[in-house]
Amino acid sequence: MIIYITKELKRHAPFTACGAATGIVIMSIMIFCNISPKISYTAFYILHPLHVILSALATTAMYRLHTHSKLWVTILIGYTGSIGIATISDAIIPYIGAYLLGIKIPLIIPFIAKWWISLFAFVGIIIGYWRPTTKFPHAGHVLLSTWASLFNIMQYQIMIAGWMFPFIFLFLFLAVWLPCCTSDIIYPLLFVKR
Repeated sequence: MIIYITKELKRHAPFTACGAATGIVIMSIMIFCNISPKISYTAFYILHPLHVILSALATTAMYRLHTHSKLWVTILIGYTGSIGIATISDAIIPYIGAYLLGIKIPLIIPFIAKWWISLFAFVGIIIGYWRPTTKFPHAGHVLLSTWASLFNIMQYQIMIAGWMFPFIFLFLFLAVWLPCCTSDIIYPLLFVKR
């Protein structure tokens, strides 16, 4: 299992780096054009729920492709794998990254702040249960997670200095690479018997 996980993480690193690079480009455009933080707030609350859908879809589909478990077990794995890990990816890691860079932003837990985000997890679970596919949902999941993490930081009126860019790239990469691969691949396979 460890060999498989390492192989998957290596395979996903280049794509995740490309996603993080798109985040840096978006951030540069936002800073250069002086775009209002309100747009980032709106973008976050559009992208995070979409991230939750694709995360739930990919997690549920991966589990369904490898087992014929009871429906309630599939729902539980799809929900915890998407809501829990999307929160780590889009909220907690960006908060830690911002804190380490001296950027003060509040810690929000999106599915608590906006109760309706949980409904998006159930949409993804239903789709993943009936049409288990993992390729497109995982690719979309990586990009949406990158952008949601970025907009979570950018929704506050903050000053970003040039020296912070490489570190923000690193945090965007880590916010997506470990949690999203964990959610879509590792987490559901932990519950497969063989």
